[in-house]
Amino acid sequence: MRASMKRLLLPVIIAVLLSGFWASPEFQEIAAGVAIFLFGMLMLEDGFRLFSGGFLERVLERTTGSVPRSLLFGIVTTTIMQSSSLVSVITISFLSAGLITLLAGVGIVFGANIGTTTGAWLVAGLGLKVNISAYAMPLLVIGIVLVFQKSKYLRGSGYVLAGLGFLFLGIHHMKVGFETFKDAFDLSRYAMTGIAGLLVYTLLGALATVVMQSSHATMVLVITALASGQVSYENALAIAIGANIGTTITAIIGSLTANYQGKRLAMAHLAFNTATAAIALIFINQMRDAVDIVSRVVGIGNMDYALKLAVFHTIFNVLGVLIMLPLMKRLIALIERLVSEPEIDLSQPKYLSQAVEEFPNTIEVALQKEVKHLYDNAVELITHGLNIHREELFKVKDIAALVAVSRRPIEFDFDERYEQRIKILYSAIVEFTTRVASRPQPPDVIARVNQLREVSDRIVRAVKDIKHMRRNTNRYTTQPKGAMSELYDGLRTEIARILVEVNRLDNADPDERSHLWLDEERTNIEKDHHRNNKRIEDLIVDGRITAQAATSFLNDSSYAYDAMRELIEAARNFYVEKDTAIAEIENIIAMDEDELDGLKAHGAAENKESESEREKERPERV
Repeated sequence: MRASMKRLLLPVIIAVLLSGFWASPEFQEIAAGVAIFLFGMLMLEDGFRLFSGGFLERVLERTTGSVPRSLLFGIVTTTIMQSSSLVSVITISFLSAGLITLLAGVGIVFGANIGTTTGAWLVAGLGLKVNISAYAMPLLVIGIVLVFQKSKYLRGSGYVLAGLGFLFLGIHHMKVGFETFKDAFDLSRYAMTGIAGLLVYTLLGALATVVMQSSHATMVLVITALASGQVSYENALAIAIGANIGTTITAIIGSLTANYQGKRLAMAHLAFNTATAAIALIFINQMRDAVDIVSRVVGIGNMDYALKLAVFHTIFNVLGVLIMLPLMKRLIALIERLVSEPEIDLSQPKYLSQAVEEFPNTIEVALQKEVKHLYDNAVELITHGLNIHREELFKVKDIAALVAVSRRPIEFDFDERYEQRIKILYSAIVEFTTRVASRPQPPDVIARVNQLREVSDRIVRAVKDIKHMRRNTNRYTTQPKGAMSELYDGLRTEIARILVEVNRLDNADPDERSHLWLDEERTNIEKDHHRNNKRIEDLIVDGRITAQAATSFLNDSSYAYDAMRELIEAARNFYVEKDTAIAEIENIIAMDEDELDGLKAHGAAENKESESEREKERPERV
């Protein structure tokens, strides 16, 4: 939709511009001013994006716990960044990743509408009163010098300074263009009064904002035109109202790649701005009177229409927020009914989308949640593959007793379930991590993305291991077959115990999670594996099992212990923070890799001879 819209608008815009360039040199200067201004806004956004992954995201997470805080965040950030579009993109990204609630997102959008009014004040109060082009050149020079620095924060500062320089330069060219334009052509002749004028110029303001995708640029354009007398005050008010409607296009476009929550926020933004515009149009005369009263109180001249437009812009945005705040919960309830949450499809990714790729924090959080989604699906396959019900496993106290009574096979197509619940999700995770890694990201984010990718790899390998041992698990556990049933029950019990421990880790307080027990479990796995091999030898000698059955079990036990190792390592990388002080202490006192390798080597040496004898009879692992 976004691409088709651009393809439709682009030739029309180019044709209008070329016609204007041919008809009037003054139009060239106005158009150049708009272009320079928009380029400055892009540089501002790029600059503030370089500060993402740190301060901005932490502030957003901490200051959106209530509606007043969300409102304040929207006001302050939009005032600082002079871009409600960037604030909208950030909000949609965080909402899609589940970092903030829809209520908080709507509060931010409300606040951004108030914050965007500061731009009109800066232009009308400073841009038209002072020769701001004199400040543009130093900002551009210093900004460009900083842009070429290695530090991303210095580069971010450079983009911000250069962006401000281009904003000032663009305002200057628009101002000069309109001042010279009025000598050659009087646009005020096209002024319209009454309801027709309100509707036509409101539509014009909306279309201008859709084309430029910036209500701020529209306001600057109309303020400079108003100051030079090229547009009437009445029509300028209507354009300002239309700009508020048109600015919702950014949120709508941003929501196209977001999940249902992002679409809900875009609809809330559209509903709020449309309702605010309708109120302003209906009560336009009363609002003009209010502007006159406020202007007299603060000392704005009766003929200073540029500043009076800034007053109007502020009044109708603040009034809209005051009217909509008491209705916010009802608005959200209505939107939730209109954009319903899709039915849960466990086979499809729930959190990964292009919207969450905008910022490092949302990348990490969304990927972590999707890997947890993959693990939950994997646990279902693993437990069912062992003929154990997951719900019973996580409630029972005696795991061995549950395994002993779990004799009825759980009928399902393992391959089909694997394709639906594991492979599709895993492919989405691989695609997402590859795409993210191909773009410039902070090193710590890339490290965590790679770590979570490894976790998903281990989860998938564990599922495949269980798949390989399922046939013999059914054969020896659904019917009592002496020692072989005991052996397979032992494997089922150990795997189930690992799943229970990981579930316990998941439910633990993040500050209290420790990987010491993981090291202990890894040690126990190697010991158990070694004991099982010795036990098989004894059972063969005693004649309780055949060599062929022993070979099958040894193959399956290898799969089982590989699955347990993968699950433990996945839990370690997923849940335990490597950079905490507790983790560092634990790393010092925990068993290192050499000790674990020693245990493996010890078991391998003792069983080397007997293993080589059985190798001749070992069937190929499927």
